[in-house]
Amino acid sequence: MSLCNAFPTLFDLVDESPTMEMDGVERQDYWKVVDQCYLCDLCYQTKCPYIPPHEWNIDFPHLMLRAKAVKFRQGRTTASEKILSSTDAVGKLAGIPVVVNAVNAANRNGSVRKAMDRLLGVHPDAAIPEYHSDTLRRRMKKRAEEATEGRSAGRTTGKVALFATCYANYSAPDLGEDLIKVLEHNGIAVTLAEKERCCGMPKLELGDLESVERAKDANIPVLKRMVDQGWDIMAPVPSCILMFRQELPLMFPDDDDVATVAQHIFDPFEYLILRHREGCLKTDFPNSLGKVAYHVACHQRVQKIGQKTKECLELVPGTEVMAIERCSGHDGTYGVKTRHYDNAKKIARPVANRVRQFEPAHHGSDCPMAGRFIAHVMGDETPTRHPISMIRQAYGI
Repeated sequence: MSLCNAFPTLFDLVDESPTMEMDGVERQDYWKVVDQCYLCDLCYQTKCPYIPPHEWNIDFPHLMLRAKAVKFRQGRTTASEKILSSTDAVGKLAGIPVVVNAVNAANRNGSVRKAMDRLLGVHPDAAIPEYHSDTLRRRMKKRAEEATEGRSAGRTTGKVALFATCYANYSAPDLGEDLIKVLEHNGIAVTLAEKERCCGMPKLELGDLESVERAKDANIPVLKRMVDQGWDIMAPVPSCILMFRQELPLMFPDDDDVATVAQHIFDPFEYLILRHREGCLKTDFPNSLGKVAYHVACHQRVQKIGQKTKECLELVPGTEVMAIERCSGHDGTYGVKTRHYDNAKKIARPVANRVRQFEPAHHGSDCPMAGRFIAHVMGDETPTRHPISMIRQAYGI
């Protein structure tokens, strides 16, 4: 009940049925439940009583995913949903130098936002990202890589090939630069994967499994080649890591290359803490961060790596971290859609209230979209910052 609106919708349908049981719920109303699931996976991982060893063995998020795939295959997915899930294509178009300023200005224009509501179903008040023509990939081409050979430590090679992701490349290149600076400050060699497509998570959430397979066919050979050359893979957005670690191995269980990439892709703070335990992380932080309200992203929680971000932030002297393990309500495109916007804000409000009550010097999430949405629900009282950007500040680099 505290995770999303799928189960409240289901229980309301049962309560309002003539029998007050599932047999009284019209089958066409099942889609109302499916529409509220945004595949955070937390019910399956943390709440559901019907997982093994229970004989029913229900994986609720993937049951909903199969329903979404049926809906997509039957041609009942709207054109607007297909556009919103095409993050790579939208980012490339919006990031063209002569286009980007017009796109960002339009996204701040009330009349344009009302038109977007009519045409795309994007709420006029929803927080949507800006786009950059000076993408992370362009910035990386302008710089010389500082380290060429990394020092291995435990499971890590000390060489990271960054899977930039659509968001970090087109909407948050500063985040990508902060991550690179922190890695290189710790003697870790960094490069970008030679090319990349969207990880496929937005298309997966839509049920467009054929597009997911095309993205896999484009990305996996590139990343596998990097692994073979001794590079670890890293992405700054938890959903992308989860895609390679969990969803693609579930869809393609017999693909050895998928399995290899899954074993060699890391969350940034997981990587830093693994190296810290081998004595390979610099902890001479000259700057305190004070009080930090840290939202633990859902797609990071289900990876079962523990609170490595919190552990790393607490290495900074004079820093107090409050971790918030509750959904932000944004969840891919859910939080921007008009039909879900009010529910998304309702889901996020307890998180926003905890941030306010803590009165932090900084607040943010491993998921930059979640952090931005929490700030939006708070009325943008204080800007959100990604934890890796906080670590860069603590290092003073």
